[in-house]
Amino acid sequence: MSNIAAKNPPLLSVKNLTLAYGSRVIQENINFDVKRGSIFALMGGSGCGKSTLLKSMIGLLQPKKGDYQVNGESYWAASQNRRIDIAHKFGVLFQSAALWSSMTVGENVALPLQMFTHLSDSMIHRLVELKLGLVGMEYAIDLYPSELSGGMRKRCGLARALALDPEVLFFDEPSAGLDPITSKRLDDLILNLRDGLGATIIIVSHELPSLFSIADDGLFMGSENKTPIAYGSPSYLRDHPPNEFVDDFMHRQRSDYKKQKG
Repeated sequence: MSNIAAKNPPLLSVKNLTLAYGSRVIQENINFDVKRGSIFALMGGSGCGKSTLLKSMIGLLQPKKGDYQVNGESYWAASQNRRIDIAHKFGVLFQSAALWSSMTVGENVALPLQMFTHLSDSMIHRLVELKLGLVGMEYAIDLYPSELSGGMRKRCGLARALALDPEVLFFDEPSAGLDPITSKRLDDLILNLRDGLGATIIIVSHELPSLFSIADDGLFMGSENKTPIAYGSPSYLRDHPPNEFVDDFMHRQRSDYKKQKG
């Protein structure tokens, strides 16, 4: 290992991972590193296992085989209490934002702080205002999720994901259901969080314009062979596709045009 690599080890490492539900294998032989401060994309067709891999990385699904390391520490080999401590470094934005409908936005964002810190109510309120301010939603603190648009709910879900100052942010289809303008604003916000807070970001998305504009690196997962088939940033794989399947995926508009002409 070079001196540079030794000084800058990956924040996350996935080694020979196999994911399965019972006897049904979803993906196997998964290997990749995520550099600190990068935006890493999990790509592939529907049903290939992207969200399953994300679920495993946030601690919701134990792999059938292999190792997953956070800051060089094996996550699944650790005790349950230690895994909880490590998971406090994670913030997650689910596809639906997953806000509690019976709670105001402010109460949603406050919940992790109430559960996992011993801060006073006044300090929690100040932090909730700060986190909502980071995503431009401070005015929504007393509103309910049902009073917000889809894009607003995503931003408020992101504020909750930021509540405990995580090192790593996980996004599951953040642009799903959003119009192009709102999606672009969310992309800009993700870049600002990476650059301003130094967060490391893992993103599952089908939105190619979004992936091309924000992702530094990535993994392309195959659905038929149930194993990764390409590594690299979305832009690199678009310009240097290793096979026809990746080429078609990265140039979907062109492929759809060909089908229409055919």
